[in-house]
Amino acid sequence: MNNIEFKVVSNDCCTPSTTCGSESATQDGQLLEMKNDISELPVAIIGAGPVGLAAAAELAIRKQSFIVFESGSRVGHNIREWGHVRLFSPWQYNMDKAAQSLLHEQGWVSPSPDELPLGKDIVDKYLEPLAAHPSMNPNIMYNSKILAVSRKDTDKMKSANREKQPFVLYVETEGKTTRYEARAVIDASGTWGHSNPLVASGIWTEEERSVEEQIYYGIPELNSEHQTRYKGKRIAVVGSGHSALNTLLDLVQLKEADPSTELYWIMRKRKVEEAYGGEGNDQLEARGELGSRIHQLVSTGQIHVVTPFKIEQLIKDGHQIQIMGTMNGEESKISHIDEIIVNTGSRPDFSFLEEIRLSIDPATESTLMLAPLIDPNVHSCGTVRPHGQKELQHQEKDFYIVGMKSYGRAPTFLMATGYEQVRSIAAFLAGDLEGAANVELDLPETGVCSINNASASSGESCCSVPATQSTSCCN
Repeated sequence: MNNIEFKVVSNDCCTPSTTCGSESATQDGQLLEMKNDISELPVAIIGAGPVGLAAAAELAIRKQSFIVFESGSRVGHNIREWGHVRLFSPWQYNMDKAAQSLLHEQGWVSPSPDELPLGKDIVDKYLEPLAAHPSMNPNIMYNSKILAVSRKDTDKMKSANREKQPFVLYVETEGKTTRYEARAVIDASGTWGHSNPLVASGIWTEEERSVEEQIYYGIPELNSEHQTRYKGKRIAVVGSGHSALNTLLDLVQLKEADPSTELYWIMRKRKVEEAYGGEGNDQLEARGELGSRIHQLVSTGQIHVVTPFKIEQLIKDGHQIQIMGTMNGEESKISHIDEIIVNTGSRPDFSFLEEIRLSIDPATESTLMLAPLIDPNVHSCGTVRPHGQKELQHQEKDFYIVGMKSYGRAPTFLMATGYEQVRSIAAFLAGDLEGAANVELDLPETGVCSINNASASSGESCCSVPATQSTSCCN
């Protein structure tokens, strides 16, 4: 399993374990003859986060060759940026079964299934040990950014013999671009770093970009640097999902230290009560408690709620910002804002997939067959039925988008859902059609989302957290 035949087709070398050449490569000191049979090529996995590494683990236990490309210097690069945030789903929903099987081989001790981990715990206690496993470590390439994916010598327009051609991935590592061939591609790159704008129409404007130094997208860690940035300021938090709730809780602590800090919570929901979720009815206790705590803070006046407010424009006013929009159909504005924190979800990046024949839903930007199953106008995290390889197919054979990115803009993703996605795909690629078709998933009821929640379509449902990949079960 460690001596994988990577079909490297450029002249530049960029992996420590591979010497590149047009006909052969060496790995672990052994000369590997390149083969022309596409079935003998590895599966390429984009992203070494929880779902990407789960895909690798699922392939590893089935003795299927793979290579993982990670743009960061270590596994879980994106999670490290919100490592200070505690998830409200316990460990039992955050680990892949195949990954656990590999880890137990190395004497790994599993965290308590009922414990609530921080983001950094997911990396330190789970992803790092998994990446170090002998069947995984040699096959993960770090600092490797995917520039483009295509079919070998076949652009998007060409159909003849298309499925018989291997995929070719253009990968930038340490300033060099190398081409790798693969028999299948699993895109687990997520949506991190591609935040939605705060304007209600979903459009990025020059006005928003012009004040970006006063805007933070995500949940800031209120360390000494950020305390200085926000302490004693008038702050607007935009969004109504769990990312926004977590942000507000942290800012309230800052307000307690400096009462001159003012907090404005801007959302599009008809009533603030819709953002509290199930509270005591949520099967995930920590998630329900989050809504209850925010409810209390709003009731005691520590947070000023502005809803339903639809942002249309930002205007720079000296060192401050005016937020212009409409409220109940009438023009309105919020003045003298010093800082804005945006928790409005994320969207997928398809820029490096321009030569792949994707099947994408025009509304959710999710995989086409998945869209009716996850539409936030209809579904919550807990009402999405199990799905796998069949629902994740694209027009491009053996190409899959998994994890948060497979949901597009829909904020109803659960980490456990991603694990079942890649288990089904790995089974299919290994020739186990029955295993691929047999998809099962045990999810907690959210106690949060209403199927009639019209605001869900704006990315403000029960699970808007995963859209920023910041916290909760919905990663």
